[in-house]
Amino acid sequence: MSSRSGIGIDVHPFSEDPSRALVLGGVRFEGEPGLEGHSDADVVAHAVCDALLGAAGLGDIGMHFPDSDDRWRGADSLALLSEVAGRVRAAGYRFVNADCTVVAERPRILAAREDMITKLSQAAGGPVHVKATRPERLGALGRVEGIACLAVASLEEVG
Repeated sequence: MSSRSGIGIDVHPFSEDPSRALVLGGVRFEGEPGLEGHSDADVVAHAVCDALLGAAGLGDIGMHFPDSDDRWRGADSLALLSEVAGRVRAAGYRFVNADCTVVAERPRILAAREDMITKLSQAAGGPVHVKATRPERLGALGRVEGIACLAVASLEEVG
């Protein structure tokens, strides 16, 4: 069987809208400012989507769910991830696994990490691992201006 891998990265700034919820890996982080974006701005789910799409040679999340299309305004990114996983399967690939790293000074994700792993894995149809690192006060992420996530996904060609 042929294997393929893809890389995804997503970055969103914090929103100035106090009603915007922070969602990472499908988990709401209460008491934290939300991220600016067309959908729910879940950088973790978006990075995994891009890693899957890249591994399958299917473009990127913006091609499939453009921010110029109001159908995706406020969309649940786990639903987008589930849709991407379906498109990857339809293209003849089996999802093997994904690994992602959240880059943020805050929030701390340790308490929510297992829930994030469960939700992402269910949406993707296979194991998704989540970990985090701090930018140690360097750059925009270190100044707590936003959150980034990097992801790698592995696929196997079916048939």
